[in-house]
Amino acid sequence: MHNQIVISIFLALIAAGHVCAETVDQKIKIGMLAFGTLNWELAVIQGEKLDKSQGITMETTPLASAEAGKIALQGGSVDVIVSDWIWVANQRGQGMDVTFLPYSTSHGALIVPAGSSIQGIADLKGKRLGIAGGGLDKNWLLLRALAQKQHGLDLDKSADKVFGAPPLLNQQLQQGKLDAVLNYWNFAAKLEAQNYRRLIDGRGILRGLGVDADVPSLGYVFREDWANAHENALSGFLKAADAAKKSICESDAVWRKVVPLTQETDERIQNALRQHYCDGRIKSWGETEKKAAAEIFALLHQSGEGRLTGKSGTLPEGVFWR
Repeated sequence: MHNQIVISIFLALIAAGHVCAETVDQKIKIGMLAFGTLNWELAVIQGEKLDKSQGITMETTPLASAEAGKIALQGGSVDVIVSDWIWVANQRGQGMDVTFLPYSTSHGALIVPAGSSIQGIADLKGKRLGIAGGGLDKNWLLLRALAQKQHGLDLDKSADKVFGAPPLLNQQLQQGKLDAVLNYWNFAAKLEAQNYRRLIDGRGILRGLGVDADVPSLGYVFREDWANAHENALSGFLKAADAAKKSICESDAVWRKVVPLTQETDERIQNALRQHYCDGRIKSWGETEKKAAAEIFALLHQSGEGRLTGKSGTLPEGVFWR
């Protein structure tokens, strides 16, 4: 009898240890920008208990900037961030094991005042152009490539460039200090809601360069070794995030709960943000999109003279998670 009790206790301890290990395996640490759309999704996941239904525990870490997120991921203080695949490709080329899964196909856009005389890219010659993201911003490099291809125009030399933070550029356009702004999708959406005009967006730029597939611009980024060891946690999070996206886009009741997170009081801007966010939901992801990504990478390599993409113009293996 004594031996049976000892064996029973021993087996119970093993089972408890197994459960404990599984619980640890289901924890996922997510880095998020305070005002990013990932924050919307995480709030819905927790509010609707979608994490619990997937058997995962989320630990969220607010990030001061996109760069802070990359540092946190590289240092191991977070497991997942949202970033762009160009950065992932650059890191893979340097031996890092980060990898990418699609999050959004929302693209930045070139915005002008409604009554502007600027009707096409060629009209940017001599104009004051605000550019978010700096001189190696993906949209800026691709816009330069398109201007060169269609008009033989070197925008880097012919436009009066102003690099700056997205909200500041919007403000300067509204004050008449800039003639046009190339800004991230959410800031472009805010301007459009206030009757500014979209001249062209990232999709249009890519089509002009011969890339027809709708390639995701942003994605969930994580370390490959972590993903291999925590596939259940990653899968559960992705399912919860997909359900949250669906709720945000299809349920007005859920959207009303998200609205305060937009930090916008103008209903037109709120609706524009929701529309563009939902337009960016991933509809297709396969070999066609991956091939197009390789074409984009080669274009960026040429336009940026390797400063953004690294030494090779070829997309490294493993950029996209299997």
